[in-house]
Amino acid sequence: MKIKLSNSLRPKMLGAALLLAGSLLSGTALAQVQAIDGIAAIVNDDVIMRSQFQQRVKEVTSAIRNQGAEAPPTEVLHQQILERLILDSIQLQMGERAGIQISDEELNNSIEMIAQSNGLSAAQFQQALTEDGLSLAEAREQIRKEMIISRVRQYRVSERIQVSDQEVKNFLASDLGKIQLGDEYHLANILIPLPDAPTQKDLQAAEQKVQEVMSKLEQGADFARLAIQFSASENALQGGDMGWRKAVQLPSPLDQQIGQMQVGQVTQPARTAGGIVLIKLLDKRSLEASTREETLVRHILIKPSAIRSPEEAKQLAQRIYDRLQNGEDFAELAKNFSEDPGSALNGGSLNWIDPDVLVPEFRETMASAPINAISKPFSTQFGWHVLQVLDRRTTDSSTQAREQQALNILRNRKFEEEVQTWLRQIRDEAYVDIKI
Repeated sequence: MKIKLSNSLRPKMLGAALLLAGSLLSGTALAQVQAIDGIAAIVNDDVIMRSQFQQRVKEVTSAIRNQGAEAPPTEVLHQQILERLILDSIQLQMGERAGIQISDEELNNSIEMIAQSNGLSAAQFQQALTEDGLSLAEAREQIRKEMIISRVRQYRVSERIQVSDQEVKNFLASDLGKIQLGDEYHLANILIPLPDAPTQKDLQAAEQKVQEVMSKLEQGADFARLAIQFSASENALQGGDMGWRKAVQLPSPLDQQIGQMQVGQVTQPARTAGGIVLIKLLDKRSLEASTREETLVRHILIKPSAIRSPEEAKQLAQRIYDRLQNGEDFAELAKNFSEDPGSALNGGSLNWIDPDVLVPEFRETMASAPINAISKPFSTQFGWHVLQVLDRRTTDSSTQAREQQALNILRNRKFEEEVQTWLRQIRDEAYVDIKI
């Protein structure tokens, strides 16, 4: 069986060691190394090896075949895969420079969740990987890189997004907000890309491709196969599958169209920040009103900086944890050391908070912490934390909860749009030398 490790498996074997070895060899020895492998592309301080590119082509081709879909022309497929590897390399290098690391415990938790989502035990999961030609070590490395890339995006893109209180109020007051807070949609998309400042020629070429896609759809072509063949979206090789979304996470006018559609229908083409997009409604569901779990928690945050390495930040967090274990006052240490300006002056208190608004690492540590116990230091994209859960409660849905949900929806919508712009920006700014 095929195991879904993430939305998009991103294998990327670092080639710096091979590049260095090549620079130290000459004559026959160098020729032998080049015969074994070669460089597909140089990306800033990293290299993408031909073997890595070929392996990725093999994996994607196999996945498309297993889906019963038709692969795009070889040249198009190879270009999509190489561009994905280039973007992954850029983001992984950004993660390395930022000191982002994934602990074994975090990785083990993610693998356990993946196995559970596939309905498998740990032993069955490993057996399924073997049948797919993937070792557990290779799967762990792929998942680790996925997690690093996800954190890089959350950190770099989230800081570019602002949602005002007025935007939240306007959304809650709108008919769309009242309707869409309760419904979710399983979507797939096809994105025909456009540059940031498209010329008339760019627009005409994109519109011609859109018309070609629409014509094929009208003739009964499979949407997923067309996404693999034509789409420039990150999820193209997964048939354009976007997962479950709120309608308001989509740019206008797609948000309005989705709410009026039947399962199986496709939107009219719409211009977005990334280009021209078509979206298919695969399924929809209504979410019933439910209670909300809240936690009264406080924390101390220690951030890496220009004068404090990630390892030094970890060591300082450990020393603070030791002092707390020895009976020192949490609130006082938070005021003296915490680098979270929103909570430090309040003794580290985050007050009553919905776990869903927190990053996964913080949420999971908080969920497993006994009341009044001090957690061991743990890391997130923001730095190293020590937390203490003071109490837990279950509350009914409230105005505050609806406002938080609206805020999350608006941020997610802006995030989806901003990611595509950000990816184009970091790609344009990177040094890339394609060798194949």
